[in-house]
Amino acid sequence: MTAKEIAVKRYVVRLSGAEREQLEGLVRKGKTPARQVLKARILLKADVSEGGPGWSDSRIIAVLETSPSMVYRVRKQLVEEGFDAVLRRKPRETPAVPPIFDGEKEAKLIALACSEPPKGYARWTLRLLEDKVVELGIVERASDSTIWRTLKKTH
Repeated sequence: MTAKEIAVKRYVVRLSGAEREQLEGLVRKGKTPARQVLKARILLKADVSEGGPGWSDSRIIAVLETSPSMVYRVRKQLVEEGFDAVLRRKPRETPAVPPIFDGEKEAKLIALACSEPPKGYARWTLRLLEDKVVELGIVERASDSTIWRTLKKTH
């Protein structure tokens, strides 16, 4: 037995009747995301309680056509984080792209948008604001859509 097989043995899947019913419902429903269905099927096949088949990892991998790491991660997540964590996506801790405008820069942008527009213009346009915030050194660069989203925010 390899070290990895020993590590996998520690993550034993034991589902309650209610958990089993919930997983079977997800698999049957047909409107559940594919990754969630795969995780549900892995848990159902790996279940060693009375109602479960208790399949080996190699059999699960072959039948569900998945990777050994996926089976390992699902087992591990169930044991370490709980049943609900396996079925829900982990929320991002930080945004994919950090915001360009923090509170101070946003306040400057709003003040600029509320000020008199440049000569020859009746009002501020997004493009004018985009150019002006870069010119004034408020931000290094910004797109008109970023300016729009920042000004559109309502709390």
